Amino acid sequence: MNQLEHIDEFRKALKDYKLSESAKKTLADLRMVLMVGPTSSGRNTVIRELVKTGAYHFIVSDTTRQPRENSGVMEKSGREYWFRSEDEVLDEIRNGEFLEAAIIHNQQVSGISIRELEIARQTDKVAITEVEIVGADNTYRAKPDTTIIFSVPPGFDKWMDRLHNRGKLPQDEVRRRLESACLEFDAALTKDYYRFVINDDIDETVALVDSMIRLDQVDEKREAAARELVKDLYQETRDYLASTLHGVPSRMQS
Repeated sequence: MNQLEHIDEFRKALKDYKLSESAKKTLADLRMVLMVGPTSSGRNTVIRELVKTGAYHFIVSDTTRQPRENSGVMEKSGREYWFRSEDEVLDEIRNGEFLEAAIIHNQQVSGISIRELEIARQTDKVAITEVEIVGADNTYRAKPDTTIIFSVPPGFDKWMDRLHNRGKLPQDEVRRRLESACLEFDAALTKDYYRFVINDDIDETVALVDSMIRLDQVDEKREAAARELVKDLYQETRDYLASTLHGVPSRMQS
């Protein structure tokens, strides 16, 4: 298990965090998009297809945790994450060289380095990556013109099929993922800076997201329908957790 040796130093640095002046200049000239969504919502697939167009630069986040094996393939620095030492990450946080960073499960620090964003700026590409809700909040505070898109599964049953098709997951893991999904649905519905897209047909979804980003086009009817679907998914997920997996996030209990 990963452990943070300098957790107190990280807490202090993040509490007092301020962007450097050079970081602010990079952000001012940068177009940025974040994809947010629950497990198996397809946000990474959308990102991969957008990057293939040549107009987007995928932002690889930094992390202090060690590489691990996923489905028999070992993670590689610069592909899944930039795997870095605590000292390196702590120094750059203290110097204001992260867009956002957070302590995760008290085990690791992960975040988006300005170093990666500068690559996107210099190549005149849209910076894009996927983040969790805390990262979205932190990024929005630092750069309010960031486009934050919530990837919505097409319906509860299809979503469950996607989740279970990823492999045989232990029941505890399914419960944790769905509890996190409840928190993500709640955040998307209560924050006014999220935009929504129902991720059903990948080609259609990619075209829609691309138009939202590069042409600033929003289909109000589709947006409203996606928001309503999030409300339905939120309730169905709560019901499923309560009746089948015997767990509902405590913050959501009524």
